[in-house]
Amino acid sequence: MNKTVVEYTLNRLYDLGISDVFGVAGDYAFPIEDTICNSSHMRWIGSCNELNAAYAADGYARIKGMAALSTTFGVGELSAINAIAGSYAENLPIFHLVGMPASGVQKSKRLVHHTLGNGDFDIFYQLGQRLACAHSILTPENCISEMERLIAIALKERRPVYIGLPADYAVMQVTEPLPVTTPKKSTSDKKTLEKAVSTIIERLTHSNNVCVLPGILSTRLGLSDNVQALINKTGLPYATMFMDKSILSESNPQYVGMYDGKLMTPEVRELVENSEYILGIGAMMTDFNTGSFTANIKPKQFINIMSDYVEIDSVIYPSVYMEDILSELTKRLPNKTYHQIKARGLGKPVISDNGKITAQYLYPRLERFFKPNDIIIAETGTSSMGLGFALLPEGAQFHNQTLWGSIGWATPASFGAALAAPNKRVILITGEGSHQLTVQEISQFVRFGLKPIILILNNDGYLIERLLCDYPEAYYNDLAQWNYHQLPKAFGATDWHCEKVTTIDELNKALEVAGSTESASYIEIITARYESSELAQKLKESKSSLYSF
Repeated sequence: MNKTVVEYTLNRLYDLGISDVFGVAGDYAFPIEDTICNSSHMRWIGSCNELNAAYAADGYARIKGMAALSTTFGVGELSAINAIAGSYAENLPIFHLVGMPASGVQKSKRLVHHTLGNGDFDIFYQLGQRLACAHSILTPENCISEMERLIAIALKERRPVYIGLPADYAVMQVTEPLPVTTPKKSTSDKKTLEKAVSTIIERLTHSNNVCVLPGILSTRLGLSDNVQALINKTGLPYATMFMDKSILSESNPQYVGMYDGKLMTPEVRELVENSEYILGIGAMMTDFNTGSFTANIKPKQFINIMSDYVEIDSVIYPSVYMEDILSELTKRLPNKTYHQIKARGLGKPVISDNGKITAQYLYPRLERFFKPNDIIIAETGTSSMGLGFALLPEGAQFHNQTLWGSIGWATPASFGAALAAPNKRVILITGEGSHQLTVQEISQFVRFGLKPIILILNNDGYLIERLLCDYPEAYYNDLAQWNYHQLPKAFGATDWHCEKVTTIDELNKALEVAGSTESASYIEIITARYESSELAQKLKESKSSLYSF
């Protein structure tokens, strides 16, 4: 085989549909970077730092299903590790390529840069293993077989893999191996599959009071269309939890709204919790999904179809796969009329007496601003909480890092999403506190000619922290004061529409321009310090159940 180890590795990633590799230049990773830049079909996406690069890969993977990241040994991979952990927690396959010192350097334990100075070259590899579903150091001899193994596990587990590439091995020719057996696709145990499917059908067929809770895992597995087909065929009503927002159509008449335990939408809570059976499809009962653990779903009600098992009334049916379960249920469940309600959005924007921008105006106004097929990236905190219960138009996607919740994620993630879908409108909504962590990535939008709509909610500090802590005016919730709307110019944007708005009239005019201009838009929205959505206030009131057991 006339390919080097790194050429073969990158070609296999390209075969999967990955044409962009995020990263930061680093000397031990030069073989990776040189090969990408010399390629006719792959593109190097240089980021401002490795953390941002990994966040951007996370956003890219949310749109394209997977992504690739390149970092150098030690300093680079550790800088990226927080974002990699987020992708692990939220089931996103990232192929993490780590450029390592040459094999001879490692074997001799030479004291070289980017190490701890103790001759230990394994420590970072060991750390990386804890946040990867599979890992390997590639050599000319194992490259082909190991790449097939890593790919198979990454696509099955939907989580990052760690691929070490020593600098000398990376540029060696791949050794022609004995025939490599591509790992077979996992198939369900037939007897267990039939037992699980029959049990589900028996329960659902004899009830007219059922609700589906489709979960984010179904989307990560590429099965959203399968879930929608099941729902359309059977007539089952469905709600979504916070992490799962927009994974299915919110304009479908069978969609009843967002379920968040006792915190919000009591009519949806009544429908879900009073159902005789609740069919989860990759549902995760996390703190924010369950409304600070206020959800009241009993084990006898709950059927949850996970990636490789089904749980029915606390009984586990192992070795059965979601795709097979959905296929059988779609074939065999009848169409029925179920009790359901009509989903509602945020309602009409409420104009304040003084014309200032309030939460009661802002979030309903943004709901009306969204268009079909928009990609909406909402930062962890009050911005996502304000929009979580907006009713989205057909095809619009809503992305939030609900489980991992690392502030600063949204700005670079929106850059990755925009690269993955350059022909779609990408809208970033973030608080100014989160924005300060990763703001440099604005320059990458400019560099690659992307035209996002960026909305910065400036409420003079970390509002979500003020709401959740015991001392809201504590100094640690304060921020350095920036002129946010002037940042794009400093980062190289010469033709962006940039504006700071403080009133409803100014906001409306700015959104009209953003919705009609062909250039990117960056709008700094000023609100009062404690101006927050109903959900954010409810979380404040539910601190005891959120943080206690």
